[in-house]
Formats: sequence, C-alpha cells, structure tokens
Amino acid sequence: MEQNSHYHVRRMRDGDIDQALEIDLDAFPTQWPHPTANSFHHELRNKLAHYLVIYRQNDTGTDHEGSRTIGVKEIISYIRHFFGHDRFFGPEKTPAPKEYLVGIAGIWMMVDEAHVTTIAVRRSHKLQGLGEWLLTCIIELALQLKAKMITLEVRLSNTVAQALYEKYGFVKAGIRKKYYSDNAEDALIMSADELTSSSFQSRFQQLKAEHRTRWSHCYIQL
Repeated sequence: MEQNSHYHVRRMRDGDIDQALEIDLDAFPTQWPHPTANSFHHELRNKLAHYLVIYRQNDTGTDHEGSRTIGVKEIISYIRHFFGHDRFFGPEKTPAPKEYLVGIAGIWMMVDEAHVTTIAVRRSHKLQGLGEWLLTCIIELALQLKAKMITLEVRLSNTVAQALYEKYGFVKAGIRKKYYSDNAEDALIMSADELTSSSFQSRFQQLKAEHRTRWSHCYIQL
C-alpha cells in the first residue's frame, strides 16, 4: 500500500456497479453464482439493502494496473492522432475511473436485525486493514438503521475471517449445510447481539481506535 493513499468510504452508486462486479469476482473467484449488473442495480433500489464502497482517488496517473504513466499515454495519444489509426497500439483503453474502488460491503435490514450480504476486498489490497474497516463501517451503518443485532455467514474453512468477526463480538450461532454452491461447503452462522449495549459499544469504540492507529496512513488527516 502506498503510504500516502488515503481511502474513503461512502454509499454505493450506480456508477460503481462495474467495479463492484470486478471486486466480487476477484475476491470470490470460485463462488457461484456471482452477482450481475442487474442484481446490483436492483439492490441499490431495494429499501432493505444498504451497500458501501471503499475507494481512493485515482489521481496517480495510472490505470487500474498502474502499467502506464500519464506521460506515456499522452505520447501514444499524439502518435494515434498523427497516424490516424491504431496500427501500432491497438484500440485505445477506456480511461480509468476517478475513484478506484478496492472493496464493497452490504447489509439487509429486516426489522431490527442487520444481515451482512457481503464484505469483499480486491486481492491486491488484502492484509491492509481495509476489510476490517469495512466491517466497522457496516456495524456503524447497522446502528444508524436502528439494528439491535447483526448476523452473517462465513465458510467453515475461513478461520481468518471467523477470528476477525469474533474479535468484534460475533459468536457462533449455527450451521447452514452445503450453503456454498461451488463446493457444497457448510456455512457458519455468526451473530452479534445487543449492539446498543454499553459493553458492546465500549469494545467497538476501542477496536475502531486501535484500527485507526495501526492503519493511520489509510485515513484522511482532518
């Protein structure tokens, strides 16, 4: 991670759908079925569904892969204009979006219960505290929506994710047999109750502060 790469979290919009699909496929390559553009479009209009994205401003002069600088692109554009065709370079790439999404997260609200539908981060941005940040943002969103508890499913084999959820007060609540269609793996149901209790809030605020201290270079300095 670039030491000066500050990240932002906001609500998902229609313009984010293409990148959200990329993130889902990259984070869960074997999972099936994957969401589609239509399904995300529908979710963004579903009053029960709430989605967040984490992104950075794409102001480094690079495309998604960072393969070319602005200077090189300007030279290529000049040569294209001079020769009037794509003989040397092929079709011109679509410019990278101004906001480069690195993760998404979502919940469904059902009365006073929030159910986590996804937390996904690009593999190139794993182990940088972004998934944990999304989790804290999802919990805060659930609290804003008056949730008293939050639940999720996680693969039985994903012990790393389970440890993170346990850190934030989630406990094992059951098993969903053959929940994942790609390999028929069972899902562990985890939940955190009494989100508004003083004990949960105290621990949650402490964890958020610890995260901000450890990953301070991610945050905008106000």
